[in-house]
Amino acid sequence: MELNDTLKTIAERHSNRLFAPDPVDEELLKTILTAANQAPSAHNQQSWRFIVLRNERKKGLAHMISDDAANYPKASATLLRMASRTILSAPAVIAIVNTGELISHGKELLKVDSELSYDFFRTMEIQSSSAAVQNLLLAATSLGLSTVWLGIMYLIKEKVLSYLNEPPEGEFMAIIPIGYSLKKNTGPKKRPLEMIVRYED
Repeated sequence: MELNDTLKTIAERHSNRLFAPDPVDEELLKTILTAANQAPSAHNQQSWRFIVLRNERKKGLAHMISDDAANYPKASATLLRMASRTILSAPAVIAIVNTGELISHGKELLKVDSELSYDFFRTMEIQSSSAAVQNLLLAATSLGLSTVWLGIMYLIKEKVLSYLNEPPEGEFMAIIPIGYSLKKNTGPKKRPLEMIVRYED
């Protein structure tokens, strides 16, 4: 089957950890953020926030991560330092955080046990923001830009939220360096569908 533009973009998206110094145009960033904001969200709450870090704020985040790496075992510390270098390499970084608004809304909506309500709506916030992140990654790829989702940042999520001046009520979701790739990256080979799909009638 011939791939349409959307499927081609999905196939072309790969994580990139080394960026060229060229800046990302402001209009391109706005286009990518608009695409992220179009993602589906539970109860259409859009309980996410996008924070664009550049220049000194981006460097400050990278240095904070690198400094904190010493507090972790070798494997985690290595990944944190790699993330710091990637952030420094990129001309811009987009942070995505949950606001906690859906969690607050859910307590009034469900009228069930508060712990169950919290877990339920926290999960829905994470699902919603994950969809926004995927939109962001694909939009960037379609415009010739490269990205990477730095999952290791979750280890220091409280410090990241504090650095971003975001309240702890929400949930840290993602740090996405964005820019132009310094070298072509084909990405890892994926498992065949036969290994991960089961059909039931």
